[in-house]
Amino acid sequence: MMRKRLLCCALMLAFSVLGEAIVSMVNSDASGSLLSAVPNGGHAVSVQSTAKASVESRHVSKRVSIAARPARVYKPGDRGGYVWELQRRLRFLGFYTGKINGIYTWRTYRAVRLFQYAFGLRVTGLTDARTRAKLWKATRRWRPGGVRRVQARRVYRRTARQLSWNDIKLMAHAVHAEARGEPYIGKVAVAAVILNRLKSERFPNTPASIIFQPLAFEAVANGQIWLQPDPDSFKAVRDALNGWDPSDGALYYFNPATATSKWIWSRPQIKRIGRHIFTK
Repeated sequence: MMRKRLLCCALMLAFSVLGEAIVSMVNSDASGSLLSAVPNGGHAVSVQSTAKASVESRHVSKRVSIAARPARVYKPGDRGGYVWELQRRLRFLGFYTGKINGIYTWRTYRAVRLFQYAFGLRVTGLTDARTRAKLWKATRRWRPGGVRRVQARRVYRRTARQLSWNDIKLMAHAVHAEARGEPYIGKVAVAAVILNRLKSERFPNTPASIIFQPLAFEAVANGQIWLQPDPDSFKAVRDALNGWDPSDGALYYFNPATATSKWIWSRPQIKRIGRHIFTK
């Protein structure tokens, strides 16, 4: 009886040892298979984390690189690309009157300066990111090839009530430079001529583009446009804005003592105020 019990205990011990050995072998094989599937014997979780971190690092680096890249500044001599759109948008507002040719000419440069001045930007004549953003905002109704200039001018033509402080200040510069030394009524008449042109479809649709239109005002050509205007010049502009028009609807005026253009002498004359003759 005692022998049977010892035999049973020996068998149970043997089976227990054998079971532990089998479990150990299975775990070892599974671990070996997993490690063999990962290059260089590394851990799967570690490799996955490293790869993910590397990809994210590249994306972050790319974003930083793009953010640090300065926006292009367009200048005279540049061709193609955005210059086509720049000229069309400036024409849409009436600042650019030249040929749409995709070349950043000096006429394009002057149109950009007019736009920058009219919209309170730093006047450089160069199209930087800030100028592009302001131009896009001012021409949101513009569509490539979709709107004729006449239509655009009818939509965007300003009235006296829509003029900005920069418009009024520039008009005061023009009045001071053109009518300095004239009687007060003559100063109001010069301001009225600018407003009359603003209402006419024959002229650009902003005070800046009217005043800086090539050969329009002698004060622009000789640089006196930038003289500091006196209080009477500002007052004359305000009176003209309030409806006083001593010129009786004139679109032009000239000084007969200095005018040499046969064309200006051919215009129908309305009246003379001080040294200026005002014409249709």
